[in-house]
Amino acid sequence: MASEKELFDITIIGGGPIGMFAAFYAGMRNVKTKLIETLPVLGGQVALLYPDKTIYDIGGYAAVTGKELIKQLQAQMSLFDQEICLEEQVQDVIKNEEGIFELTTAKGKHYSRTVIITTGQGAFKPRKLSLEHAEDFEDQSLHYIVSNIEQYRDKTVAICGGGDSAVDWALTLEPVAKKVYLVHRRNKFRAHEASVEQVKTSSIELLTPYIPHELHGYDGQLTAVTFKQAKGEETKTIDLDFFVVNYGFSSSIGPLKNWNIELEKNDIIVSPKMETSIEGIYAAGDISTYDGKIKLIATGFGEAPTAVNHAVHYLRPEEHAQPYQSTKLSFDD
Repeated sequence: MASEKELFDITIIGGGPIGMFAAFYAGMRNVKTKLIETLPVLGGQVALLYPDKTIYDIGGYAAVTGKELIKQLQAQMSLFDQEICLEEQVQDVIKNEEGIFELTTAKGKHYSRTVIITTGQGAFKPRKLSLEHAEDFEDQSLHYIVSNIEQYRDKTVAICGGGDSAVDWALTLEPVAKKVYLVHRRNKFRAHEASVEQVKTSSIELLTPYIPHELHGYDGQLTAVTFKQAKGEETKTIDLDFFVVNYGFSSSIGPLKNWNIELEKNDIIVSPKMETSIEGIYAAGDISTYDGKIKLIATGFGEAPTAVNHAVHYLRPEEHAQPYQSTKLSFDD
């Protein structure tokens, strides 16, 4: 049996924004908490894929960049002394005869009375451009992830894609770059309507319906991209310094699919308590699903306290699942 020193009340798998907020909230409920994250840093996709991107749908913020959001979440977490394990991927989770969960990673075992899974959409990688010689320009002038806004300052940038990421990056780079083009294979975008309207009234030049056809450049530096009509033969060539492709990401839930938790495609089915098909295991954020689910960070921020509170009730059945409001708490008491 695990000793009391190594046995935790709640272990959170996944250190993105939802996992970080769940860890903070578990501290509010005064339970011994551990967070395990595969990546070498906290923050998940927000930290790695769009740290400089402006996010508009977080309650309490008119606008906030990804890195500022993660910074604030880290500040919240720092109020409590939780154990953080980075660069560990949970390979297996089993419930032993004593009702304790054993979480196995390449570095060893972790023991917990309850588990909250907040792994988002799992491991991810960008969907790449399928053009000849595209790999020759990757990481230099052909980008799938925007990690440093300053490299685009006073440059000409073409962004390809029709979703929120492409539209948001175009708007973010407009005041930085010399010129921004937004290229999409359809006339209609899949992004939020307000963002699309903002693009239309900006200096961003739209090119629709067009698709990338040919790359021009040398020594890893693009000089131009030729675009072709999606359903036609007309072409247009744009001289540029950087080409950003936002075709989305493919993801994999990895070992999770073997944990005997009920899934719907790659999502974990949860109850209104955010409990999975295994008693004592909960899920929140994009990895979880239920009827009417909307996948937003804002949604996950509501699901995390729900999961934590019901996990605490599971640990302490004599206590109500409904907590006190945080305005009634004092860290000095």
